[in-house]
Amino acid sequence: MGTICILSFLALLPVIMGGREELQAVIEGNGHFTKKLYNVLAQKEGNVFFSPISAHAVLAMAYQGSKGTTHEAFGKVLGFSGHLQAAEGYSDVLSHLNNVPNVQLLMANKIFVAEDASLKPTFQEITAKKFLSEVQPVNFGNNNATAKLINGWVEDKTQNKIKDLISPDSLNSATRLVLVNAIYFKGTWASKFDKSLTVTDKFYLNDVDSIDVQMMNNKGKYFFKEDEALDAKVLELPYSNPEVSLIVILPNKRNGIAQLEEKLANTDLSKITENMYKPEVVVKLPKFKMEATIQMNEVLEKVGLGVIFSQGEANFSDMLTGSEPLYVSEVIQKAFIEVNEEGTEAAAATVVEGVPKSTAFSWLLLLQHFTVDHPCIFLVRSHDEEHSTSGFSKILFIGKLSNEQVFIR
Repeated sequence: MGTICILSFLALLPVIMGGREELQAVIEGNGHFTKKLYNVLAQKEGNVFFSPISAHAVLAMAYQGSKGTTHEAFGKVLGFSGHLQAAEGYSDVLSHLNNVPNVQLLMANKIFVAEDASLKPTFQEITAKKFLSEVQPVNFGNNNATAKLINGWVEDKTQNKIKDLISPDSLNSATRLVLVNAIYFKGTWASKFDKSLTVTDKFYLNDVDSIDVQMMNNKGKYFFKEDEALDAKVLELPYSNPEVSLIVILPNKRNGIAQLEEKLANTDLSKITENMYKPEVVVKLPKFKMEATIQMNEVLEKVGLGVIFSQGEANFSDMLTGSEPLYVSEVIQKAFIEVNEEGTEAAAATVVEGVPKSTAFSWLLLLQHFTVDHPCIFLVRSHDEEHSTSGFSKILFIGKLSNEQVFIR
């Protein structure tokens, strides 16, 4: 029985929307997938940070080699009616992602395959043409050298932000394939925060306890709204390319993060920026840096992909020539993000082993205050101004800022 390892590493990425049904399927599927993963990961206390698009993309690539009940599970969890829809959608995503101006942005895929195995021609063709994936034969039995090779590729694609993605212990002579997705993004703010205005201020962990953080300050016209249904404020901070932005969802109550998460479970996050207007906003945002490593097997089992890990039930018979059965042994993601006065840098990796803005009336254009001094949820999204009437945006990263471990002092 051979194994597959799936790895995803990612960073902030902007995706330009087209008008095609396949691309819309990626956007909607990624939105639903994001909520499913977040709801599982948020069950544990503390900060949360991951890249749904990195995991979604590399699993969509594994989907191309699946059959039977495994194929059906992929389609249901990822939000596709078939593997060809996923392939065509990600073909558009990749062609746009790697050509977004005014930001550093890269998304790449790669398949590492055992030297004594070969990919089926159809699987190799679709992953090469639609997912732009390179293929490299390796000796998984020489696990130290192969892990170093894979990790080196990841480090190169993420500007050295994601290191040691895969452990040599995850590889052995039974490993047949390692599928990897990498995304890197670095963007400066459209309106940078003045470093001289950064001050020490309070961040409340709950109603009572607080810590000192480095609080950035800015004022300008930003898209903003009071969301009564969520009992929260929503702010959009654009990067130098306005197709990419940081969205902060701040509960009105200092201890309101749990209630906000419950409400977001029934909210379409891809439409979170609908019905915003653009007043003058005083923004206070703490500097922070997050790193996270997530063993995703249990998470994916809980959202409906347990079959891919089953030696008896997994069906990846469209991946390799020959009749050797395959199953996924491990799915790992590492993610990184840093937010400071200049902008945001983020990266992540996942490995599989074996909107329109509403026009505001003038009386609404009052000075607003948006002070991130208690736990909140943030996400990095991309959208295409030209096609913004569709109301959909693509969620690249999502996280929860809730404790003292991540603040830059």
